[in-house]
Amino acid sequence: MITSLLVANRGEIACRVFRTCRDLGIATVAVYSDADADALHVREADSAVRLPGSVPADTYLRGELIVKAAQTAGADAVHPGYGFLSENADFARAVLDAGLVWIGPPPESIEAMASKTRAKELMGIASLDSVTEADLPVLVKAAAGGGGRGMRVVRELAALEVELVAARAEAASAFGDGEVFVEPYVEGGRHVEVQIMADAYDTVWALGTRDCTLQRRHQKVIEESPAPGLGDGLVETLHEQAVRAARVTGYRGAGTVEFLVAGDKAHFLEMNTRLQVEHPVTEAVFGIDLVALQIRVAEGDALEGEPPTARGHAVEARFYAEDPAAAWAPQTGTLHRIDVPGVRLDTGYADGDTIGVHYDPMLAKAIAYAPTRAQAVRKLAGALERATVHGPVTNRELLVRSLRHPEFTEARMDTGFYDRYVTELATAAPDPHAPLAAALADAHGRSRFGGWRNLASQPQIKRFRSEPDGTEHEVSYRHTRGGFTADGVRVVSVARDLVVLEVHGVRRQFTVTWYGDDRVYVGGVALTPLPLLPEPTARQEPGSLLAPMPGTVVRLAEGLAEGATVAAGQPLIWLEAMKMEHRISAPASGTLTALHAEPGRQVEVGALLAVVDVDAVVDVEAAVAAVQEEQSV
Repeated sequence: MITSLLVANRGEIACRVFRTCRDLGIATVAVYSDADADALHVREADSAVRLPGSVPADTYLRGELIVKAAQTAGADAVHPGYGFLSENADFARAVLDAGLVWIGPPPESIEAMASKTRAKELMGIASLDSVTEADLPVLVKAAAGGGGRGMRVVRELAALEVELVAARAEAASAFGDGEVFVEPYVEGGRHVEVQIMADAYDTVWALGTRDCTLQRRHQKVIEESPAPGLGDGLVETLHEQAVRAARVTGYRGAGTVEFLVAGDKAHFLEMNTRLQVEHPVTEAVFGIDLVALQIRVAEGDALEGEPPTARGHAVEARFYAEDPAAAWAPQTGTLHRIDVPGVRLDTGYADGDTIGVHYDPMLAKAIAYAPTRAQAVRKLAGALERATVHGPVTNRELLVRSLRHPEFTEARMDTGFYDRYVTELATAAPDPHAPLAAALADAHGRSRFGGWRNLASQPQIKRFRSEPDGTEHEVSYRHTRGGFTADGVRVVSVARDLVVLEVHGVRRQFTVTWYGDDRVYVGGVALTPLPLLPEPTARQEPGSLLAPMPGTVVRLAEGLAEGATVAAGQPLIWLEAMKMEHRISAPASGTLTALHAEPGRQVEVGALLAVVDVDAVVDVEAAVAAVQEEQSV
């Protein structure tokens, strides 16, 4: 029996595994990088071991350090989580060779399926050895790992070599393996997968289907189980192929077999030899704990006959610290508050935690379950709409609108959903009465010191900027002996944390939360107080390229140096932020007159990276628009 378990991972998945361990009476051990010293998964573990350094290559990708940490802490088992070394056969062997229990499939199964090239060979599918114009579009894909890193869609043959280089670099950084391959890219399909669970006694469960079609940068955003709209024959085919993939590799434990479904045909994509991020939707509809089943199988227990019966529907949405309206740019800073009422919330962050630059931008997963799909979707959309997420910009508004979009509610979505609709889904006009509520709440706090006025003709003016769109708002109100008044609304009551307004005969409540003097949230609207007189706007030198996000410069265009001639749209600088690469291109043709970026340099948002001698003025917003996001899963 396992008595102490180390999770070779961080954040949300480490906290998720720890929760099951507590239920089973198993002691928990965390590992942490210097950047994660105060992280939630460290605080929740019974004990923790430091991995010196901050970047993944020095910490969570160092298998020998993690095995040593398990031995030092007295753990007798290792759970890999997902990402990092979860699909690394050498790491699995090292764990077993150290006399520890490995909570995962045999190393031979990982070798067979964790490399997507070898997996396709086992399933009788060939990748493209050479690419011609007739093969386009194609998908460049990392052979190891998942989560969208090292994946690019190529639509022009001339771009293939550049994308191969970028994919190899990103895959090596994320997984320690730079192998990539090329396969045909199917337009307009749906991403459907099957959860499997296998034991050492030749029992393989196919635990239904999941739909993971809504993706940005080929990385999943919304998932659900069961996948809607599939015929019984197609579901049976998917189950049969998934079970076959498990049996042909002698699989044990939890795994996922992924397909691209177009019409009534299923195209095998890969098998992930680990637990998936979206596993909670399967847990909800089958009434099981997949982590507990992983541990049972690792302890040698057998699965009981047929799998349980699926009931109802579950939908999951991933909270990302990113700005969908700014090319999905990742965000950093303090997460002041996160609360999503009425649904399951899996997260690796707590109120007050810091979101840094070194790791994935996913903050949490919200999961709703109900008897029908329509009810589950409505429940999740409502919970997200009422959610409190105060801190860096997130994709919350996009999630709510996605769940309510007719293509999703009617199950007509495909993998191009966000390519078509991201602009309308990410553009959210703030509540027009939020700035007034903030101004009244602020005035109430100050009025305790005698701030009312008898002069009704002298309105008080307040200015705010809504985030992240940058729109400025000017509001006015009057504060007399009789209370507060404002044009167009009736002020019912005012407190520092709650303002009640009557608008067109409808009473509305506005919760107001202050974080210092420079940020206030009215419901979900983030506002920055501004001085009454606008300050002069700082302008950058014409042609300045500024870092649109904090991150690390990973490489420069070949031969890039001061004095070089560059063309409009030419990729110049690559930044890595939150495990994704982001490409910064020349805003116009010209001459590079300054170059401050160099590989390995850490930069903050707004840092000057280079200057191209052009006529246009490029400010921070223009630099964000110049970012061309790399296509990745």
